[in-house]
Amino acid sequence: MNIATQAAQIGLEWDNRTGAVTVPIYQTATFRHPGLGQSTGYDYSRSGNPTRQALETGIARLDGAARGFAYASGMAAITSLLLLFRHGDHIVVTEDLYGGTYRLFEQIFQQYGLEFTYCDTSDITLVEAAIRPNTKALFVESLTNPLLKVADVRALAALCRERGVLCIVDNTFLTPYLLRPLELGADIAVYSGSKYLSGHNDTICGLVTVKDPELAERVYFHQNGAGAVLGPQDSWLTIRGMKTLSVRLDRQQENALKIARWLQENPKVSRVYYPGLEEHPGHDLLKEQASGFGAMVAFEVTEPGLVEQLLLRTELISFAESLGGVETLMTFPAVQTHADIEPAKREALGINDRLLRLSVGIENVDDLIADLDQAFAAK
Repeated sequence: MNIATQAAQIGLEWDNRTGAVTVPIYQTATFRHPGLGQSTGYDYSRSGNPTRQALETGIARLDGAARGFAYASGMAAITSLLLLFRHGDHIVVTEDLYGGTYRLFEQIFQQYGLEFTYCDTSDITLVEAAIRPNTKALFVESLTNPLLKVADVRALAALCRERGVLCIVDNTFLTPYLLRPLELGADIAVYSGSKYLSGHNDTICGLVTVKDPELAERVYFHQNGAGAVLGPQDSWLTIRGMKTLSVRLDRQQENALKIARWLQENPKVSRVYYPGLEEHPGHDLLKEQASGFGAMVAFEVTEPGLVEQLLLRTELISFAESLGGVETLMTFPAVQTHADIEPAKREALGINDRLLRLSVGIENVDDLIADLDQAFAAK
C-alpha cells in the first residue's frame, strides 16, 4: 500500500464500536480493571494510552517497524534512546547536527560518562575511522541541520552491522514519506514529530521507530520507566497532521525547489544549500535512496547586514524557530538553533553569520518569492 494512503488511514480502524473515523482522544490517566488480575490492555496512561497507541502503531507502519513510540518532544525521544547506553560507551555523531541534540550530548549525557565523536557522516570513510572498540552506536541525521548534507544510510547501516554498532537515524527533515531508514538497514529512526509529521506548528512531539522486536522491548522499558510520554491531546494532533503529510510535502518540495533556483540567481546570495538542485553533492544519492528532497533550504548572503534585513523585512515569511509546518519560517542558525555549539566550531562547519535557513511552507510560491525579493531590496 502506498505510504500516502497509509498516512491518511492512521487511526481509522481504532473505534470499531462506534465507527468513528477519527480516533477518540482518551483523556484519562487510569483505566478501570474488569476484575481481579484482569486488564483491558490499558492500566495507566504512562504505560499505554489508546490515542497514543494509535499514533505509535501508525508511525511504525509508515516506517516498516516492529514498534513505534511517542514522546513528549523530539529531545525526550533522543534522551530515552540514550538510556540504552552505559558509562564508557562511545557514540559517533553527525558533526553539523541540530544544536539542541549537541547540547543534550555535550552538556547533559557527557557528564554521565557517555563519549561522543563528531564527524562528517556524508563521508563513510570518516565514520569508519571514528569507530572505536567501545563504540555502541552511530547517530546520524539523514539530511543534516542546517547544511543539508546527505548521509548514505544504506552504506552506514551496513557498516554498523559489520561492526556490531546500532544505527540510529534522525529522519526529521525527510520523514517516512520520503525516506525509510529501517528499510535501508538502520536499527532505529527518530523524529521530531513537531515538524513535518504534525505539520501545523501546534504541538510538540517526538517519535521513535524500532526494527527489531527485542530492541523495541528495551526501548519500551525506558519509555515507560522514564515516563516522558506524549499526552493524548498531542497524540491526536499529530495523527491529524500525519493524515495530510503527503499532500503538504509534495507542495512544500515544489515550492522549495523554485525558491532555491530563484536564490541561485540573486546577486546578494553567495551560496544555496538544497539537495534538490542537481549540483548539490548529495543529489544523486538522495535521488537513489529517497523519493524526494525535502523542503528545507539554507543559503548564505553576501554580507552579514543582509541577515537582519531579511529576518525583519519579510512579511509573509515569519522570523521564527522550528520547521516543517504549513507556514514558511526563516531562522538564523548561528544565534538560534545552533547557539550552543562553540563559535569556532560553528564557523568551521559553515554555520556562519551569513547563513539563513528557510522552512518552506505551502503558500503560493510566487508570493513567497515576491516577499523575499522585496526584503532583499529594502533599505
